[in-house]
Amino acid sequence: MTAIATAAAHSEILPFTLDGGLAARAAIGLIVLATDHTIEHEWRRMLDGDGIALYQTRLLNSPTIEPALLAEMEARIPEATALLLPGERLDVLAFGCTSGAMVIGEERVFDAIRTVRPGIACTTPITAAVAALDALGARRIGLITPYVASINALFSDYLAARGFDVPVVGTFDHGNDNEVARIDAGSVGRAVMAVGARADVDAVFVSCTSLRVAERVAGYERQLGKPVISSNYAMAWHALRLAGVGDARPEFGHLFTLPASGGRP
Repeated sequence: MTAIATAAAHSEILPFTLDGGLAARAAIGLIVLATDHTIEHEWRRMLDGDGIALYQTRLLNSPTIEPALLAEMEARIPEATALLLPGERLDVLAFGCTSGAMVIGEERVFDAIRTVRPGIACTTPITAAVAALDALGARRIGLITPYVASINALFSDYLAARGFDVPVVGTFDHGNDNEVARIDAGSVGRAVMAVGARADVDAVFVSCTSLRVAERVAGYERQLGKPVISSNYAMAWHALRLAGVGDARPEFGHLFTLPASGGRP
């Protein structure tokens, strides 16, 4: 008898039971831009609780950050959504582009996702930032971006239409997403301190999923004495709250001690 046949003769079917798997508490999906270097790294830190699972897919995009190219992503959202656990449970799905969500429009992003995942709770970085600033009670926002002037103007108008005052916009004025991901911690930290020190600013919002901010938020807040949020940071918090995970994680900063306010996007 051959070795293979001998092994087969001694095989047996073993009993097993099923549990909730890695996503026993929450299954969170994330659409990541093809050019993004940062969001997955930061989210793994903030979604590290037991029973919380993160599932990612990528969406093709141009590294050039300008409105016409950002708008092109809308048509690709359903295809990216379809790659996330087909037929299996997802509690929340997040679209990982701040400027793209503004150019396309939050509701159009959600509609594109829901062509594949009807009724799922959704968020984007700008959706989450508004929810976060509301939860923090901040109305006068010091905005920091890497964007060029056309995106910054859109951003200020977008926040103003939602009841926020933006007395200052600090920008790195750069349009290449791959290089934005390499703007160093010192540059970002100096920008946060300079903008946040202003008396007419209640909170600082660092926009763009490529900028590395989330792991330093708590330190920035200790220095400033004011709330600081970023695109990835706010969206991780919002996705957790939409999924029903209300754990307080003060080591991540003030926002992670708060519930989400408002309804379900």
